[in-house]
Amino acid sequence: MLETLLTPDTVQVRQAGDIDWKEAIQLAATPLLTAGKVEQSYVDAMINVVEKNGPFINIGPHIALAHARPENGVNEMGMALMKVDPAINLVSDEHPITLFFVLAASDNTKHLEALQELATKLQDADSFARMEKATTVDELVNEFKGVE
Repeated sequence: MLETLLTPDTVQVRQAGDIDWKEAIQLAATPLLTAGKVEQSYVDAMINVVEKNGPFINIGPHIALAHARPENGVNEMGMALMKVDPAINLVSDEHPITLFFVLAASDNTKHLEALQELATKLQDADSFARMEKATTVDELVNEFKGVE
């Protein structure tokens, strides 16, 4: 499933520059907005939930999985990824992030397969190392091809 979600249209690589974590979530979600899979209200909800609950979307070293409730503006299931260099602090310098994943779940169950595949990839040390070292969209997209 990940290879159909994380494609050249939904994966980005960019220099972090002066981007803060809120802008990073907005930019990471842009492909889903452009494709009509989510509304701006969903992006706002993802940012609001971190402002309210802290950096809980930091799911592993340098990994954030931004998401919100489907009713906040998801039109169709989707996922996007933005890799940044250098890392952007999520809320504080205790949470440096280089891989910003955005999940748009259209219901409470359909996205579980994608999350399971993503967890498997991120727990694979070699795969994670390749993602961390990737400098192009193709390198990242290829990491998700053929995921079982």
